[in-house]
Amino acid sequence: MKQFNDDNFLLQTPTAERLYHDHAAKMPIIDYHCHLIPGYVAENHRFDNLSKIWLEGDHYKWRAMRTNGVDEKYCTGKDTTDWEKFEKWAETVPYTMRNPLYHWTHLELKTAFGVTKLLNPSTAREIYDHCTALLQKPEFHARGLMQHYNVEAVCTTDDPIDSLEHHIKVREDGFATKMLPTWRPDKAMAVESPADFRAYIDRLSEVSGVAISKFADVIEALRVRHKFFESVGCRLSDHGIEEFYAEDYTQHEIDAIFNKVYGGQALTHAEVLKYKTAMMVEFAVMDWETGWTQQFHYGTIRNNNSRMFRQLGADTGFDSIGDFTVGKSMAKFFDLLDRDDKLTKTIIYNLNPRDNELVATMIGNFQDGRYGAGKIQFGSGWWFLDQKDGMEKQMNALSTLGLLSRFVGMLTDSRSFLSYPRHEYFRRTLCNLVGNDIENGLLPASEIDFIGKEIIEGICYKNAKNFFKF
Repeated sequence: MKQFNDDNFLLQTPTAERLYHDHAAKMPIIDYHCHLIPGYVAENHRFDNLSKIWLEGDHYKWRAMRTNGVDEKYCTGKDTTDWEKFEKWAETVPYTMRNPLYHWTHLELKTAFGVTKLLNPSTAREIYDHCTALLQKPEFHARGLMQHYNVEAVCTTDDPIDSLEHHIKVREDGFATKMLPTWRPDKAMAVESPADFRAYIDRLSEVSGVAISKFADVIEALRVRHKFFESVGCRLSDHGIEEFYAEDYTQHEIDAIFNKVYGGQALTHAEVLKYKTAMMVEFAVMDWETGWTQQFHYGTIRNNNSRMFRQLGADTGFDSIGDFTVGKSMAKFFDLLDRDDKLTKTIIYNLNPRDNELVATMIGNFQDGRYGAGKIQFGSGWWFLDQKDGMEKQMNALSTLGLLSRFVGMLTDSRSFLSYPRHEYFRRTLCNLVGNDIENGLLPASEIDFIGKEIIEGICYKNAKNFFKF
């Protein structure tokens, strides 16, 4: 019987063990999409206790706790102690079996703190005190944890109006791990609320130094900020969208739509779609001009519980997989760019696993050897799919319909400094998948050295290193 969370966790065959221990495990981490708080890295933040680093902002855990019957005050409340919140999480953990949270929880305890005991009510106090004591040591502060996990680079998620002062400080400090910004301009095309849009555009005008009164001014202001981001090391953009936008439009229409919404009038649904299309094209051209990689995370229905949204705001655990018909619009959007030869390197992340084969075939339509291997990438299993089953389905679709060997691999997509074992989780899953194929005669055992060095090490690290050129 296999032992839970031992050195060969998730590795079902001797070949999988060899691929992981000899190749995957030693690779540095390039975490090219995350939501770390940049200020925590700049100040080398010390976390007061295990709850602070583990539970604050973690809507994955909050969802599980609510489902397990835990009162909201122990998830997001202000009137409960950190220990009380942790205690409720420890009560929940045994009931998360077969949810990826159970795996992540014990991988993080083991790899960060050396804890191999299972977390449950009887071990909660001991584990909490042990980890909290370690967190006071410099090697367990924010930068220390990044070094512990051999993180070579991280890319945070940043709005065009952000100052990037923390990124600049980290660079000036000479910290060994690169912290680079990622351009996330979603608010610049969020025209559903005219008042919020106007406030954002006025702030964009302020930070860019560009007086904005028409659509062309918006683009000029964004270009100023795009160049600033580039000067601080930015090489990626990211867009969180429900679906791809590819409406036909004229410049006259977009000018009129901007004047309407900036003037405080609500737009029709058709006008919203046209404006978002125009903005996405402008963003894509900027990225092509600078050689950046653009990322698209699509398919989420956000803030489904309006009562809890009013109470807690966004990103608190009330989002779900959406059901959108995206194939034609996705193809049309990329073709709008490619027909003028202005389609830059691209990564597509779907949230609905129904779309795996769609995305895996779509990327093949726009590959271009002038950009090197894998210009258009099928992104790793994202959000609800960044677990063993989701990862395997994504890699199987990519293997069948594209080239898994050119995949740029995993990312944390996390706000936590304890989430780096997600890379290990992915690497173990990858090695098990490929190792099983070798054991079953689906891949030649005689090529195991090539598979390990070129394919496994490539997916875990080298492909991303070559693709992003940080």
